[in-house]
Amino acid sequence: MNNIFLKLILILFVLNACNQKDTVSIFRNDEGFKLVVNGEDFIINGMNWDYYPIGTNYSYSLWEQPDVIIKEALDAEMALLKDMGVNTIRVYVGIQPKWITYIYENYGIYTMLNHSFGRYGVLVKGNWISATDYRDIETQKALIEEISEISETFKDTPGLLLFLLGNENNYGLFWAGGETEDFPDNQIEIDLKGENLGRPMYRLMNKAAKKIKSIDSNHPVAICNGDLGFLEIIAEECRDVDIYGTNMYRGKSFTDAFEKVKVSLDMPILFTEFGADAFNVISKKEDQKMQAFYMLENWKEIYENAAGLGKSENAIGGFTFQFSDGWWKFGQTINLDKHDTNASWMGGGYDLDLSKENKNMNEEWFGICAKGPTNEKGLYTLSPRLAYYALKEAHKLNPYSKGVTQELVSKHFSKINRTNGFLN
Repeated sequence: MNNIFLKLILILFVLNACNQKDTVSIFRNDEGFKLVVNGEDFIINGMNWDYYPIGTNYSYSLWEQPDVIIKEALDAEMALLKDMGVNTIRVYVGIQPKWITYIYENYGIYTMLNHSFGRYGVLVKGNWISATDYRDIETQKALIEEISEISETFKDTPGLLLFLLGNENNYGLFWAGGETEDFPDNQIEIDLKGENLGRPMYRLMNKAAKKIKSIDSNHPVAICNGDLGFLEIIAEECRDVDIYGTNMYRGKSFTDAFEKVKVSLDMPILFTEFGADAFNVISKKEDQKMQAFYMLENWKEIYENAAGLGKSENAIGGFTFQFSDGWWKFGQTINLDKHDTNASWMGGGYDLDLSKENKNMNEEWFGICAKGPTNEKGLYTLSPRLAYYALKEAHKLNPYSKGVTQELVSKHFSKINRTNGFLN
């Protein structure tokens, strides 16, 4: 009788543990901002992750494939991610809750769920609107309805870490499509669009954040902005947003980003995209050493600006861009089987392949893994580049561990340089 009773207690305990919700929150004290997961300080060692076989583009969805194919793809890639110390992936809406849980339960990797929030268009009353006007009442209703549905669907999903709204939507106010372009330099034009189109967008993002939190109080909400665009408007309109997320490509240093966000927004900063491509436009060939250099410098700054280390103390992590090359990124609908070496924009901070004559950022070469051919199942294998192994070493450091100092962070990264001689 006692044995049966003990077995029942054990079963109930296991069931309760499985059904427990993750509690994720932003914690702040005199040492700065931290993300806390189930009572533990959590630095986001993140990765922008997707799955596009060569020959496909944004219209392909892994999540529409048979479960056996999805599982095989996830098992191959999540094992690589876990081995390099990634603890969170950024994934767009389309993934089903069961796969977020599968990734978490089998590999210990959380998911930041990203709704693009009209960045590439919006469905309004059954009609697809390619250029989102956030001032339009019906558009506002459609986006809030989408956010409500997603919040209800995912709120109790084991493995969910954060909700993310948008993808550098401020750039979408200027660019005609989803492809990365050079940013306009006319400040008057920028300011006018910010006020007329940007302010309604940020106001709606804040309304969406409030809606999410009314449904799910266990997961913070971040926005994804391009660099530091329109910080003044964001400070006024996004007071219910928990985290300032930014896609930022400034080269080896984020320069004043940490301090500007601290002063202007008084929020933690999360780098939702950053990194470097692996193609050198000057030498006209793959340059893994260059890519690894920039990525290590970026991660070093993120760790240096974590809470308790004496700098801006508002960095809670980042998501390297990206895990594997996107062969469709240049042109997006053409030459999908070709690994284009065309550079589509100028990154002035990436001085190792910067020239006055040519743009230097190659959208199809940002992967820290090179992509192999597609097999008969529609799957592919990856070949890690030098950046993969460099970041594997970088992520062995936890900036919240006892005794970590700026000196220790510097020593950790300089050791990577010595033990991986390709960086010297």
